Amino acid sequence: MKKISLFILSLALLFLPTILLAATPYSIEEIGGSVGLGTADLKTTVINIIQWVLGILALLALVMIIVSIIVAATAGEDERAERAKKGIIGAVIGLIVVLLAWAIVIFVAGTTANVVQ
Repeated sequence: MKKISLFILSLALLFLPTILLAATPYSIEEIGGSVGLGTADLKTTVINIIQWVLGILALLALVMIIVSIIVAATAGEDERAERAKKGIIGAVIGLIVVLLAWAIVIFVAGTTANVVQ
């Protein structure tokens, strides 16, 4: 009985926004404009978000490279220097992956620019 009640409550909560928005005279576009979302194309917005995240990841990889270089330069022990070397290699591989992902996003965005909707 408890599982059935929980299921019915979950369905009610799932459909509550649809029911409430159906009762209001506002459209999604009007609500988005009033809260400052703008009228940008969805594809453009998604590409901008992806490029922003990839930019942060590239910056993080560069910081990791710099920190690992500093650790390697100040390392007196062989074990610490070896960990710093592995950190540099990992950060460089991460940077390469981020740059390849960025290139893929730019390629896909360019090839889908002429697709008729």
